[in-house]
Amino acid sequence: MNKVYENAAAAVSDIADGASIMLGGFGLCGIPENCIAALRDRGVKDLTCISNNAGVDDFGLGLLLQSRQVRKMMASYVGENAEFERQLLSGELEVDLIPQGTLATRIQMAGMGIPAFFTPAGVGTEIADGKEVRAFNGKQYLMEHALHADFAIVKAWKGDRYGNLVFRKTTRNFSTSMAKAGHITIAEVEELVEPGALDPDSIHVAGIYVHRIFQGSGYEKRIERRTVKMADV
Repeated sequence: MNKVYENAAAAVSDIADGASIMLGGFGLCGIPENCIAALRDRGVKDLTCISNNAGVDDFGLGLLLQSRQVRKMMASYVGENAEFERQLLSGELEVDLIPQGTLATRIQMAGMGIPAFFTPAGVGTEIADGKEVRAFNGKQYLMEHALHADFAIVKAWKGDRYGNLVFRKTTRNFSTSMAKAGHITIAEVEELVEPGALDPDSIHVAGIYVHRIFQGSGYEKRIERRTVKMADV
């Protein structure tokens, strides 16, 4: 099976209107920049996007929000995107805000084949509406279901032609779990190497989970919010 694609446009060419897509990253750290740009250029619409956040106004998932390609956003943090706020308040965008630990675990459970789990997060709040609640050792817990997607798109530091992936530091964030939870997983990498070039003990996602891989280019690696301290005089 040849997993190597020429570029982002080829890798996402069959993502259709109405698809559900997981996109790795935390803030702007480790996001699949090339694939997001390719989705914008294709004009695919009515997407359900599952991500830790919604990017910023002019970068990351903010690009798809600007072009009105997202129908529903499932995320845990959305505070840096003014366009997201506008669409939410105007009723243009369907939003499912999920506690961050719950979101991460729902994705992990999908990759592990576990259909549901219980968590105390959200008990007694709107998050609990319509969900089963059980008591364990005198404490209330919500039942949450595993979260799957039609596609999972991640960005790694290195990958080989078999789809084995290595992430650099915190860029692995949600990506290692998402790569296992998509029916089709697409990986863009900064460096595509030949099989055998990666240390087996350093691989974070095994190639069995990855269906498509390509070497990306032109990464900006923006800092979402830069905070500096005045030097002591």
